Order: sequence, then C-alpha cells, then structure tokens
Amino acid sequence: MLNRRILRIKAFKVLYSSVLSGNMSLSDAKAQLEMSCEATRDLYIFMLGIVSPLTSIARERLESAKRKIAPTEQDLNPNTKFADNALAVLLDSDPDFVKIFKKRKFSWDQYDIFLKKTLTSITSKRYYADYMASETSSLAEDCRLFIKIFEDEFVDSVELEQILEDMSIYWNDDLAYALTYVCRSLKSIAKGERWNLPPLYLSDMKPGPGIQSDKAFVTRLLQAALTGYEKYSARVAAAVANWDNERIVSTDMAIIVMGVAEAVEFKDIPVKVTINEYVEISKYYGTPKSRIFVNGLLDRTIAAMRNEGLIVKDAAVEM
Repeated sequence: MLNRRILRIKAFKVLYSSVLSGNMSLSDAKAQLEMSCEATRDLYIFMLGIVSPLTSIARERLESAKRKIAPTEQDLNPNTKFADNALAVLLDSDPDFVKIFKKRKFSWDQYDIFLKKTLTSITSKRYYADYMASETSSLAEDCRLFIKIFEDEFVDSVELEQILEDMSIYWNDDLAYALTYVCRSLKSIAKGERWNLPPLYLSDMKPGPGIQSDKAFVTRLLQAALTGYEKYSARVAAAVANWDNERIVSTDMAIIVMGVAEAVEFKDIPVKVTINEYVEISKYYGTPKSRIFVNGLLDRTIAAMRNEGLIVKDAAVEM
C-alpha cells in the first residue's frame, strides 16, 4: 500500500520530530514510524467505512419525506437507487471488513452533521443525477458512483480535515493517498473481486525475486538519518556561508540530511533519484525557496562526499 515516496515523507517527519524534541531514542523513533505507517491504512479503512452511513442517511431522508403532512407523489414513490446501493450491502455483510472496522473502534455516528452536509453536496452534483437517471443497476455502477464521491467530496473538506486531525495526529497529509487506495479497492470490487485489506507496504503487494522490502528500506533510512544527523547537518551547515543558524535547524535541514543519509546508505539507489525525491518533498514541507535550497545543497554535499569516497554507488545504477 505505502510506496517509497510516502515512506520517505514519514521518515522525514519522524526525524524532524526527533530533532525538535531533542531526546527521542532510536527505538522510540522506529516505533513512531511504524505507528505512522499503520495509521495510513487505518485512515483508508475509516474512509471506506463512510459508504454505509451515507447510505443510511439517504434512506432516512426518503422515509422522512413519506411522513410529511402533505407528501408529494415523488415523496411517496421515490427513486431508491442510491439508498439501495449494493456497495453498502456488500461492505456491511463482509465479515473481514466489519471485524477490522470494529476492532479499530471506528464509527461515523458522531459525525452526522458532516455526513448530512456531504450527502447534500453529493445529491447536488451532475454525476449523481446521471447515476440516478440511469435505468440500469449494478454493483459496478454503484462502485463507479462512490469513486466519484471519494474523488470529488473529501480532499478539500475543512470539516473532514478537522475530524481526522482530532482522531489521529498521524492522519495529517495522508487523506489523498488513503482515498487513492479506497478508489482502487472499489475498482476491484466493481470487477467482482472480494474486498481484502491491502498489505501495508507496496513491496508486500507484489512479492517475488528481486523485490526489496519497503519496510526494511524505510527503517534503515530513518536509522541512518537519525544516527548520522549531527555529522551530516554539521557538514551541510559548514558548506553554506552566512546562513541563519535557526533556519539550518529546520525542515530544510531535516530533508537534506534524509537525502544525504539515503545516498550514503543505499548503493542501489541512483543519486538523481534521491535528489529528485527530496526536492519534491521540500515543495510541500519547506518554504517557497526550499526547493532551490534543498536541490543545491543536496547536490553539492553528495558530490563532495562522493569525491571523498564517503558515498559509493553500484556502477549499474548510475548508467
């Protein structure tokens, strides 16, 4: 499930947290990293679990309309296509999904205001109108509708962001990635495949000869960056003349140290890949000028360390 880009981000966050606290042990850092990784999959489960409560609210609205003092013909004979969608039925009856959802003690019950607003937004959209107007009805069609819902309704929701922030400190910035996997699961279900909990690491989803463990990669990366932080950060600071020391001890420095640690530790990862990855991360976690700063310092530092023989790459990866 987790690819190396998001694993690098998680390792960077733990490293930065460790630098700020000043007293995080390596074992505590590794434990925090593991919790952060598990949290992304938990968020995936939590968001997939919104299908049933949204459906339930739709049913409640239909029943409420029938109880009006003067119900219309449409109130008495509503289009129940969404309220009867097969995806909610499937997930509610899937013992594995239900067990995992309950085991994590997840519930959408206390967020009924958010759910009602979300359903109102959904029912105002063209894609919903087209779905309701279609004379066909199938699990695949229901899955396609919910894929649109997950793609359009949640990523920029301030209310959802607050809900997730209150539930877990590890869910910050993970929503888009989790929703991507929700949509992948729905595409698989639409093809007739049964829902399965995704393996935590991408390498576990395609095991075989030559596939390196992503868990081993990110653990080793964090350890290298954490144990080498002082010497790597001192080297970077010395390479920058007239630089504000307070800015050096910042997200930029943590990102650069991660890049240097990766270049030193992994002979099979090309330098260009490493630099590009951390420049991308700096775009989201640094200042407007971080991209240029990180790119220049990483390139300069890694080049100097290669000249000194401190960074050695397998010949094949640099071709």
